[in-house]
Amino acid sequence: MTDATEKLYYQDSHMREFTAQVLSCEWDEKKNAYGVVLDRTAFFPEGGGQYADSGVLGGIAVEDVKEKDERVLHYLKQPLEAGAQVQGVIDYEERFSKMQQHSGEHIVSGLVHRYFGYDNVGFHLGQELVTMDFNGTFTGEQLCQIEREANAAVTQNIPIQVIYPTRQELDELDYRSKKELSGQVRIVIVPGYDVCACCAPHVSLTGEIGMIRLVDAIKYKGGTRVTMVCGFRALQDYRMKERNIIEISRQLSVKPYETAEAVQRMQTELQQWKEKLIRTQTAYLEKKLEELSAETKDYILFEPEMDKNAARKFVDAGMQKCSGICGIFLGNDESGYQYTLGSQSVDLKTFLKEFHETFPGKGGGKSQMVQGTVAGAAGGPQCAGGGLCDAIRSYLCK
Repeated sequence: MTDATEKLYYQDSHMREFTAQVLSCEWDEKKNAYGVVLDRTAFFPEGGGQYADSGVLGGIAVEDVKEKDERVLHYLKQPLEAGAQVQGVIDYEERFSKMQQHSGEHIVSGLVHRYFGYDNVGFHLGQELVTMDFNGTFTGEQLCQIEREANAAVTQNIPIQVIYPTRQELDELDYRSKKELSGQVRIVIVPGYDVCACCAPHVSLTGEIGMIRLVDAIKYKGGTRVTMVCGFRALQDYRMKERNIIEISRQLSVKPYETAEAVQRMQTELQQWKEKLIRTQTAYLEKKLEELSAETKDYILFEPEMDKNAARKFVDAGMQKCSGICGIFLGNDESGYQYTLGSQSVDLKTFLKEFHETFPGKGGGKSQMVQGTVAGAAGGPQCAGGGLCDAIRSYLCK
């Protein structure tokens, strides 16, 4: 095509500024922006799991960049005149960060493929984290091995190579690719670590990647999703976690390396207090059950807070004593209530329809027991002042 865009990001991935001629500028209804095509560009479009570059073109912010039929479209909120010479400025800090992440991903994926034979079947380079989906599982020790060797590749400061093989050369080349490729294929090589088909810009030397950190790994679609950060993102991740550890150690009055044990002790104590609270609440509810007699028709209890299992047991036992409805409402007039109602004589599924016509909310269950919520009125009267809970009590205990 005569208006195919010359891709400067392949000639020099570190290019920060460039000049170009505007070939066309047309309004795009779907993007709600002008699509500008240049004769050449250093803006990398979205592709290969990596989001597009940002920056300014002709002094106007670039909202997005896409490639279509060898043309790179730059989407702007304001038009540029066709034929004009314009200057483009890449957000280089963002571009360099993406190159660090993507080049780091190649090394990690190459090592995984070499040692375990797994393929990277899904790659996403976000603005904060990188995720890689492998069609196999790892132990923690195996991931530590991959991380260590990936960082060894960084320290060797290996030149990263880019080749454009012929079809015959490609057929003889052992390379990674997530899909069938047609046309001219671009191969990115990290000697000794990875050979992969890739359309994205990369750093020139592995030393530019900086530290490679595998920060998380979870089971995903029968394989493993690994989360990674490299370079300045790894530094930012470390600083954030360091701040958190220091703050936790300060609040718990322990040394930073003792925080995990301190949190574990606190969780054990918290569980003990929770169990004690539940025992106290259960004893309180058992006392309330003793107030019920064979003559009790309806019995409704309102509590600001209560263990839900204890509340359910209260209703289970109370409905055996009441001839009407036994229920418990947890919450307050302002925020609303969560309720459990039980009855051996009233069809509660039918009862709920009429109840929620009067008291907005939702609920459901079986004819003998239902659960749900009642909407509160923020700033409204509290229970003691004759508000929502008194109205509910009067309605249920007619």
